[in-house]
Amino acid sequence: MNQTILSARIAEAKALRYTPAGLPALDLLLEHASEALEAGATRQVKVQIRAVAFGTDAETLARQAIGSGFRFTGFLAALRGGRHPVLHIQSFQPDPI
Repeated sequence: MNQTILSARIAEAKALRYTPAGLPALDLLLEHASEALEAGATRQVKVQIRAVAFGTDAETLARQAIGSGFRFTGFLAALRGGRHPVLHIQSFQPDPI
């Protein structure tokens, strides 16, 4: 199963665009920072990941301020011809992080 849940802040949002089929789409850069326990030691975790949202989710996220925190749920996929993962957002809810 390919499901990802990530608490993150919006670090960057490009302008709302439309697919050739007319569906709203938004490209984002998300930032996450936390601590995790690994092999008995606490580790600082920081990651940036590209994300994309479509439809009403894209329209709603386009209106959010940079730095806003959310809990995103979606799946990982590479862009056509790419090797880096992109989080395809399927749902989200406010998260004060």
